[in-house]
Amino acid sequence: MSKPSIPTSIMPDPDAAGLTRIVAGVDHHGVAQSINVVEERPLTIFLNGTEIVTAMTIGDYPEYLAIGFLSNQHMLAADETVLSVDFDAELDTVVVRTDGTSSYEEKLKKKTRTSGCAVGTVFGDMMDGLDQVKLPQTRLKTSWLYSLSKQINTMPSLYLTAGAIHGTVLCKGDQPLVYMEDVGRHNAVDKVAGWMRMTSADPSDKILYTTGRLTSEMVIKTALMGIPILASRSGFTAYGVEIANQVGLTVIGRLRGERFVCLSGADRIEFDADIST
Repeated sequence: MSKPSIPTSIMPDPDAAGLTRIVAGVDHHGVAQSINVVEERPLTIFLNGTEIVTAMTIGDYPEYLAIGFLSNQHMLAADETVLSVDFDAELDTVVVRTDGTSSYEEKLKKKTRTSGCAVGTVFGDMMDGLDQVKLPQTRLKTSWLYSLSKQINTMPSLYLTAGAIHGTVLCKGDQPLVYMEDVGRHNAVDKVAGWMRMTSADPSDKILYTTGRLTSEMVIKTALMGIPILASRSGFTAYGVEIANQVGLTVIGRLRGERFVCLSGADRIEFDADIST
């Protein structure tokens, strides 16, 4: 084993080997075209010898995905020590070993279909502990939002190269820190969660940006990660907004250019930007 080396920041590398391939076809005029298409492959996650789930993923950062998924599903306790994380590229498996034990069988019985894509399941007790969440009353400058939106939407990424991908970005102030992409938006969030756990990152001053819609699952994951602000260029679901208000999470959607809508936690916002229109 072992624990992978942990970079202090991660940005997309759309040219990385194995993430896309060229596929031939024709366009609406019948003209031959060759375009980049995102790869997806199965990744099976084991915890202490028990098979937990198989996720469809683009294949990068499998260790972070495994740790983040298990943490977000309450299968890794906050005080549990991760002893090793072993990725086998030939078998497409990640084995996480810890110093703890858990009732995996009961959790596996409580799978619930969700609105997510790719993995598409969570465990039925995912909301456990949500009533204990105390999110910090940090500030959010509108100038940060506008800067982040511009940076994230224009930097090289799989989304711009090939599409068919979701992105999740951990930010501090107006600086993107960790930008993860995957075929499922929950996979991208779990990769960020895994990186945060393995680096012991402080969530209290962070912003989580997602390209996906703000559903209840996205809100719950963000709150349980201890991050006080969730933003997206996409829209909301009513239940997601309801939960965000219950836990005091700032939720911002339809973030495009110098426009956004905040449906929860507007008291954190500092309107410092000079908006031209």
